[in-house]
Amino acid sequence: MTVISDILLASGAFAAALYCYVLSRRLTRFTKLESGMGGAIAVLSAQVDDLTRALSRAQGTAAASSENLTSLTNRAEEVAGRIELLLASLHDLPQAPAAGQASGPVSGPASDAPHDPGAERKLRFTRHRSRRTDPLVLTEAAE
Repeated sequence: MTVISDILLASGAFAAALYCYVLSRRLTRFTKLESGMGGAIAVLSAQVDDLTRALSRAQGTAAASSENLTSLTNRAEEVAGRIELLLASLHDLPQAPAAGQASGPVSGPASDAPHDPGAERKLRFTRHRSRRTDPLVLTEAAE
């Protein structure tokens, strides 16, 4: 009876050793960095790091763009207010006489010549780039 129990005990130990050996080989293949799951996990980890860096750069760029857009929107609102004031002041200007009507006494030798509407002085908007914050200047120009 003791011999049979010793044989069963030895065969159980041998089966456990064989089972541990098989698990060890499977685990080694699983964790190999070149071809196994360990390599896939390492690649995915590197990709996650790259995506994290790209996301932080994108967030920084978005924040800067948001600040720039806010400042441009505020500036556009200020300029729109100035344009409204300029348009309101243009409504206060007297109406120009019609082309067929006389505009009063005309001086100079060309008083007998027909009226040239292109010779009138007209107001126009011009844009000047300067250090001032007022981008629109109302100038008087002969056209």
